[in-house]
Amino acid sequence: MKLKSNFFDKVIVIIVLLLIIVFVILASYTTYATQRTLVQEKQSTLANEASLLSQQTISLYMKDEVSLEYLQKRLEEFEDTLKTNVWYCDEDGNIVASSNTDNQKKVPDNITQLSENINIKKGFTMTGDFYGIFQGTVISVGMPVIMDGKQQGLLVLHTSLAELDDIQQDMLSIMYMPFVVMILVVVLVLIYMSGTILRPISRISGAAREYAKGNFDATTGVSRKDEIGELSDSLEYMAGELSKLDEYRKNFIANISHDFRSPLTSIKGYLQAMLDGTIPPEKYDRYLGIVLNESKRLTKLTEGLLELNNFDTYGPILKKTSFDVVDVIRSTRNTVEGLCENKNIDFRIDCPAKNTMVYADKMKIGQVIYNLVDNAIKFSPQNGKITATIYNRNDKVFVSIKDEGPGIDKESKNKVWDRFYKADMSRGKDKQGTGLGLAITREIIKAHGENIDLISTEGVGSEFVFSLPLSDDQV
Repeated sequence: MKLKSNFFDKVIVIIVLLLIIVFVILASYTTYATQRTLVQEKQSTLANEASLLSQQTISLYMKDEVSLEYLQKRLEEFEDTLKTNVWYCDEDGNIVASSNTDNQKKVPDNITQLSENINIKKGFTMTGDFYGIFQGTVISVGMPVIMDGKQQGLLVLHTSLAELDDIQQDMLSIMYMPFVVMILVVVLVLIYMSGTILRPISRISGAAREYAKGNFDATTGVSRKDEIGELSDSLEYMAGELSKLDEYRKNFIANISHDFRSPLTSIKGYLQAMLDGTIPPEKYDRYLGIVLNESKRLTKLTEGLLELNNFDTYGPILKKTSFDVVDVIRSTRNTVEGLCENKNIDFRIDCPAKNTMVYADKMKIGQVIYNLVDNAIKFSPQNGKITATIYNRNDKVFVSIKDEGPGIDKESKNKVWDRFYKADMSRGKDKQGTGLGLAITREIIKAHGENIDLISTEGVGSEFVFSLPLSDDQV
């Protein structure tokens, strides 16, 4: 499973990396947002606590209702309960009382000694070690103490961020479990994909390699009703077509070898006989004529191959003009008049069409009509009849060439368009044919964007029908 070991591993690595990156980004953002929210909430809580402490305790001290020792004790109790360190400063910034100082350096006598930026008359909030006083990071809130509309000092509360850090760690721990579950789910999905997608692809790849070796009998072994199944079916269909093409190639070589070998054998045999003296000089003219005819046949065969090859590569180059198709049929009848007289064939033209002007390549259509008529003459019996019918239908001109020959069986109907294909009766009666005429005819009609059909019944005859577009002035 080379495909699996390469592609599947890359998919796992990429997806896992993406998940890790997404998790890191999400965790970082969540940490930042959570810390910001918790700090804001803690600052608000400290402000409320400072206000409550000011009303319930500091105010009593300011009214001389409690002693400094009582105030100090209450601040220490406040810290023990709420884990918040408290300083009380008078209106000049002198620290009058403070709670437990275990986690801090020596408290200065005056808070303004820490920084000139501290304004006693205004409150403040800040996060840090509070000018180096605390060992860790704390949230500090300063609230002015107001009594009877006058400021009586400043109450400063400090609380450690360690508790908030614990909350953040708990949140991240909660996130770890879904992340692990997500990774497991992804791995399971990828394993499923390996069985349902990658393994069939590997089979399809193996079948393609067999097709490349020429083994078109190989199958993918994939039977599904999804895109992969369609790919498998298409590949097997392609293999079938390639198999037919390979068979066609073999038949093509066999046919062309046969058609070239026959005239070459005749030419070689007659020339050798003339050189050996087997054929007397007084008969040279006759046998040289046979050699010439065989040479013409080879030339015709070669020209047909070159023409078809040009069709395959570029398609026939068309020079379209408006012309009367009936005139082309009449011209063809005049051309084959001698052939028809030899077999006493009645060649008739029936034209019920009102419009016979077409827009096409006149020379190429003339070649089509000649090929069809020549084919009809070959298959027509002595005293037979050939009918060329021209009629209109759906803004088109249809041309029918019908003979009274032996007809074509169902199996051979589709083969008549193949190159070098000849019915047995044609081979027996007329060895001058190349088997390329109908192939060329179909390519020319296709180049015009039209269709040609064959209607044939054994023992009755054959009829070729093709369509052409009406000329613009006839539409």
